[in-house]
Amino acid sequence: MVNKETLNQTALDVLKEVGNIGAGNAATALSKLVKKRLQMKVPSVQVVTFNEMMEMVGGPDESVAAIFLQIEGDLKGNMFFVLPIEQASLFVRQLTGSVKFSFQEPPYSDIALSAFQEMGNIVAGSYLSALSDFLQMQVVPTVPDVGIDMFGAIISYGLLEISKESDYAIVIDTEIIESDSNHQSESLIKGHFFLMPDTDSYRYILTKLGVATK
Repeated sequence: MVNKETLNQTALDVLKEVGNIGAGNAATALSKLVKKRLQMKVPSVQVVTFNEMMEMVGGPDESVAAIFLQIEGDLKGNMFFVLPIEQASLFVRQLTGSVKFSFQEPPYSDIALSAFQEMGNIVAGSYLSALSDFLQMQVVPTVPDVGIDMFGAIISYGLLEISKESDYAIVIDTEIIESDSNHQSESLIKGHFFLMPDTDSYRYILTKLGVATK
């Protein structure tokens, strides 16, 4: 049975390493965008229930900025990249130079939304590319959508179909760090990827990780 307890620590460590490979590629691309030296890492990977997923971001009523995309090809499912409102705003300010911009103050300019979408596209694409290489299967992300809303409202669309087959999500914690010329590091953004493959795709991931499923 595919459940929360199926993935052992060794399997999670492999997924973390895959995530760090993708994070390294994403950091290179993001550094060029913001013209600053950025590092990106994956502190942890875990499997959580959908209820636990809600709790990780402060509950379904917590306002967040999110990138949502569907995964097609050999691996199918949904993926969300979720950030606290202020941290998403900070990145947009860094990228656009708009020092007063905030996702807490709608309406949002097309430039700001495009900048945030591009960030999500780079980060999600880099991770999925690393996952595709590891799984040796085609993983094709759709064009990402941007959502600024309560987390419960944003995530409900992605759960509509997946929840019929599964109650779990793979959570990839993500941290983006800025390094200055003196090699001093400061955490810039902390967010979460929520990867929700369909049942067949989840089983395939487990098989590649060497985890037996029934």
